[in-house]
Amino acid sequence: MLPNIKRKKRKGITSFQVIILSFFVLIMLGTCLLMLPISSNSHTVTPFVDALFTATSATCVTGLIVQDTATYWSLFGQIVIISLIQIGGMGVITIGMAVMRASGMKIGLSHRSTMQDSIAAPHVGGMVRLTGFILKTTVLIELIGALLLFPVFCKDFGILKGIWYSLFHSISAFCNAGFDLMGTREQFSSLTSYGSNIYLNIIIMLLIISGGIGFLVWDDIKTNKFRFKRYSLQTKIVLLTSLVLIVLPAVYFFFAEYADLNMSDRIISSFFQSVTTRTAGFNSQDLSQMNESGTAIMVILMLIGGSPGSTAGGMKTVTIAVLFLSAITVFSRRRDVQSFKRRIADDMVRNAGAILFMYFALTFISGIVISRIEHLPLLTCLFETSSGIGTVGLTLGITPKLALASRAILMVLMFFGRVGGLTLIYAALPSQGSKNSRLPLENISLG
Repeated sequence: MLPNIKRKKRKGITSFQVIILSFFVLIMLGTCLLMLPISSNSHTVTPFVDALFTATSATCVTGLIVQDTATYWSLFGQIVIISLIQIGGMGVITIGMAVMRASGMKIGLSHRSTMQDSIAAPHVGGMVRLTGFILKTTVLIELIGALLLFPVFCKDFGILKGIWYSLFHSISAFCNAGFDLMGTREQFSSLTSYGSNIYLNIIIMLLIISGGIGFLVWDDIKTNKFRFKRYSLQTKIVLLTSLVLIVLPAVYFFFAEYADLNMSDRIISSFFQSVTTRTAGFNSQDLSQMNESGTAIMVILMLIGGSPGSTAGGMKTVTIAVLFLSAITVFSRRRDVQSFKRRIADDMVRNAGAILFMYFALTFISGIVISRIEHLPLLTCLFETSSGIGTVGLTLGITPKLALASRAILMVLMFFGRVGGLTLIYAALPSQGSKNSRLPLENISLG
């Protein structure tokens, strides 16, 4: 998220603090529900740490788990998890605005401003209309996804279970959560049993992409149809960057990772891995068989994540695009960062740099700490930390085995990744306000 740093306090609390508190309250509520005996198949009380980790992962649409979703949790527990995913994916503030609108309550400027910050909207105007659009779009796409998945799951699990599996995986995919119910076949197996099912892979990929490009992009497409020139600069950057980040990694995976598969499996697995790695958390192939270079590329993709105002986490595609454009500007010795004949504000470039620094610093420091605690290879730990902060959910299998301290680190990273780094900074630090005076200028050497 790139929230407006000039947002003023209202009644002693800022919109950024409201966003953080709303996610925290939802996580604690989910934790309490998951601790209930009715939530587990064994009808016993789930340990607080396991329930908290699961609730955090679901609310932050991450997908990292310490207990297999299908075999450990009861139907009630699974409903709690998918509800947390749905609310966390759309945003707690969005749901709150929808409830206020449905109950006829007055939606003031402060509510609209908070909604603007929660989805990184450029303007405060139209927030009520946008809330309705988000709800309708989410329900429509998830229902279509469930209907398309039903033939596959109905054939494998029967009608009733097929309906539940279709709905669960459609919501999980659109919200970029990565939770699955395939543990009935093999625990923690994700979608590896469907690695050769081209139809299911395509549906899951389309749901992931739909949720990951952002509601603001969908709203722009709805307004301007397929007239690309009329799209906003953000929409153009999101679509182009997303396309590049899907195709280029897929080409690498095709030639470097899946050479032992037949041609159809090789193509679909390459694209699926490229799509899911940036934020979704499903995997159709065994990740432990990846080369170190492939694992490193996946770490980078997970850190990038989806797009602003979407169900996805990570640094966001726009952040990485702005930094790339900034580098091009320096190389070409131009004065302003520009794209599609538009100039990008200097504040956005500085924000992008700050976000990049925060994500890389937290990922590497956390990875080093976990590596020391668990005595595991650093790359393996970096994979888990980037998966956590990018709210992806992919794992090399170490998360369920981690000690309490390592799990706590991952929970903090998941929360950070979903709420947004700048949101946490702005909520914690008071605004310095604008100052007319400036310090003397002195040049320093770079590079």
